[in-house]
This record gives sequence, structure tokens and C-alpha cells, in this order.
Amino acid sequence: MALLLALLSGALGACSRSKPVPPPDGTPDAGSQVPAAGVPGCTLYGEPRQTGTVPDVLPELSGLAASQRHPGVFWAHNDSGNAFQVFAVDDTGAVRAKLTLTGAEPRDVEDVAVGPCAPGDSRPCIFLADIGDNFERRDVVRLYRLLEPEALADATVAVEVLPFTYPDEPHDAESLIMDARSGRLAVITKTRGSLGDVFALDGVRPGTTVKATKLGTLEAPEGLDRLTTAASLHPSGQRLLLRTYTRVWEVRQPGAARLEDLLKGQVVEVPGASQAQAEAITFLQDGNGYLLGSEFTSQPLFVVGCR
Repeated sequence: MALLLALLSGALGACSRSKPVPPPDGTPDAGSQVPAAGVPGCTLYGEPRQTGTVPDVLPELSGLAASQRHPGVFWAHNDSGNAFQVFAVDDTGAVRAKLTLTGAEPRDVEDVAVGPCAPGDSRPCIFLADIGDNFERRDVVRLYRLLEPEALADATVAVEVLPFTYPDEPHDAESLIMDARSGRLAVITKTRGSLGDVFALDGVRPGTTVKATKLGTLEAPEGLDRLTTAASLHPSGQRLLLRTYTRVWEVRQPGAARLEDLLKGQVVEVPGASQAQAEAITFLQDGNGYLLGSEFTSQPLFVVGCR
């Protein structure tokens, strides 16, 4: 009986690590503090600070990305089963604009990124990643591209569809990143064995299905964590945030000129916060901190700034 109880206790403990577990006193988890050296941005992060709450229009908030045109504004969207829309919000949760999207019928939009519309194009675009695939059966997945509006106002906007496939087999994924220096896009898969495989989406364009290129696999120190639900690339390209259900990780590589270089960097834990369904993260526009979001309305929004 004692052995059975011990086995049950271990199994329950293993299951609990993949789900959000609020600390007993309700305070945000500050995570480990390893000073960043040789990379732009914060040397040390401060404690997460609640700035607002998830608005009613985002009951299944699944992605956040800092605007390139509008200081203090973030683009946000819902998970599958909701209207095809993207919202401009601030860190209090106030809605500044709603864009109703046409031109596609998404299945499972999981993340958003903002950056050059294409390599060599200085205009900023919003990219939505229709990459969710719980049962790993989708032969083709898609990005949706729209020009970031110059003014914040409700509007109806048509998207461009950018289809792609993986080089090996279908994958479930919830993370899209944009290298603002080059306009290069990549997705990070949601896997049970690591922090995810990274696939570059070179040459994505309307009307052509391109094949993604695997760049590598991200591993937490000592295999401590898995199931990446969101990601954000620093404007410098030398830091990468990865969110899981229980933690936030940062990949750091001084002087990284390409994603391939960054993947060789150090992976460290950085401050996170207890949220009901941790599925959204983005660097702030200047790269000095990040915003944490969660599914479910009225859940807290947290900003983590420099110490």
C-alpha cells in the first residue's frame, strides 16, 4: 500500500507540473534571476506588476504582440471558436480598436507577431498564426498577414493567406516569432519532450505553399520544462522569451545575427506570474521588459520591467 501511495503521489505531481499552480499567497512567481550580459535590454528583471485585466472581448486570449506604429499598444486575439478579429489593447486591458478580418476561415489561431511585411519591406504588418493542431493532422497550416493600420479605429480588413507545411510531419504549435531586423518568421512547436522545435518560414507568400526549415530544438536546463504556449523575439534578435504553463524562459546569445545563432544561446528562467491559462507573452516595444497575458476575462495582465 505504501508503494502504491508513493507511485500515485509521484504521478499526480508529474501531472501538476504541466498546469498553472498559483502560489499559496497569490503573489507572482519572480522566477530565477540570472543577470543578462552582453545583450541589449534589461540586465535584471523586476517583479511582475499587475497593470490591468483581460477585457471581455478576449475570453480566450492566446497571443500578444507589441505594435510597431503605436507606442503602448499591443495586438491581441482569441483562440479557436471565436470571431476572426484582432484587437488593439494597452497594458491595462483597455480596447483601442477592433479589426474584423476577412479573406480566410481560420481553424486555430494561436499567436501573433508584428514586423516587416516581408524581407526588405519597411512597412509593419500584423501576422496571425493559424498553427494549432492538437491531434497533429493538418497537412497545411497558415499565417495571415495584414498591414498594421496607421490609425487606431474599428475597421474591416482583408488578410493575405501565407500557407506552409513542415518538412517532416504535422506539428502542434502555439508560438510565432518575427525577426524585425530581417523580416524572417519562425514557429516554435508545442511538444511534450522539450521547449519546442524551431522552424523558419523563409519565403512565405500568398498563393504558394512553402516548406518550413527546421533550425533546431530548444531545451530547458536539465529538461525541467516543456509545452511552450507563446514566444516573443527581442527587437535586437539576441533574446527570445518562451512561455509555458508554469514558467517563463529566456534564450540569450550576445551578437546573434540570425535565429540559428540565437538557438545556441543560454536558456535561463526569468520572472513569471500565476495566471489561469498562461498563453500570451510579448516584449515591450523598446525591449525593456515584457507583458504577460492569460485566457479568461478579468484575469490579471502583468508587466515585467527592468530592475
